[in-house]
Amino acid sequence: MYNDPKKEPLTQSDFFPNEASARPLIPNTVARGHLREDSLLFTGMVDGKLSDVFPFPITRERLQRGQERYTIYCSVCHGPNGYGNGMIVQRGFPAPPSFHIDRLRQAPPGHIYYVITHGYGVMYSYAARVAPEDRWAIAAYIRALQLSHGATTNDVPQPDLAKLLTSAP
Repeated sequence: MYNDPKKEPLTQSDFFPNEASARPLIPNTVARGHLREDSLLFTGMVDGKLSDVFPFPITRERLQRGQERYTIYCSVCHGPNGYGNGMIVQRGFPAPPSFHIDRLRQAPPGHIYYVITHGYGVMYSYAARVAPEDRWAIAAYIRALQLSHGATTNDVPQPDLAKLLTSAP
């Protein structure tokens, strides 16, 4: 097997009429396991517009996953609370906008997903680093950060409010 007769890619061969060592891929070929039929899940868009909805229900588990992924990939620039003051920014990197400004609070979840996927400004694409489901989980967590920013005790459910008030120092 050490001296197995084979052709390396892009080498010349007399086997095919065009003297190539391999056949070209058939147009529109999709690798097994990479068919992306759910355009909302993989693009963040519906009918060419950024989506106002998530492609799946947002559960506690998804929010926790989003928080975990946010902490790993996003907090170094955006900071733990989304104010754009992460550790890299404190060391001189340009500050990203706060997630709590009106423009980003009003942006649809598809916008957050799209920016994570394609990058924006000095932020590079995370498409190769973060799976699509995790990008949506991060978008959900960012939305939770935004909601918590302006929350008051009136927004806390009554059973949780009692626990919150009794645990306050």
